[in-house]
Amino acid sequence: MIHNIRYRLFVYSNEDESEILEGLNFLFPEIKSEKEMAEGIYEKPIAIFSGKVDKKREIKNFISRFLESDFDKDRFLNNLSRKIDEKGNLFLRFSKEDAINEKMTILDSGDSIHLKIKIAAYPSRKDVAIKIAKDLFN
Repeated sequence: MIHNIRYRLFVYSNEDESEILEGLNFLFPEIKSEKEMAEGIYEKPIAIFSGKVDKKREIKNFISRFLESDFDKDRFLNNLSRKIDEKGNLFLRFSKEDAINEKMTILDSGDSIHLKIKIAAYPSRKDVAIKIAKDLFN
């Protein structure tokens, strides 16, 4: 149902990198991230962590934990058409702060862990991906 999950996370100079990575590890316990450094406003360093989850067991564990979490399922399902692109990618953001506290909270914007979930849809179209996502997350 899902081919892979790509993630991206920004850690700013005023944040505790190890604490933020604990939040990422709550979402994906067995990942190995790539770290890239960038420069932010006023030349402050920003660490960018990214990676890809493509092992079926890890994806299944993430989906199970997500479905067991306290989220507004109706709102989530009703907003799928806004969150899925024409290629069948589902874009989600999870609160970094809540992930540190082992909670999964979806955000629409702000400081978050960015996910790009490739829905296994054939043909790879938005309408097909929405139907599959509704079945998967319902």
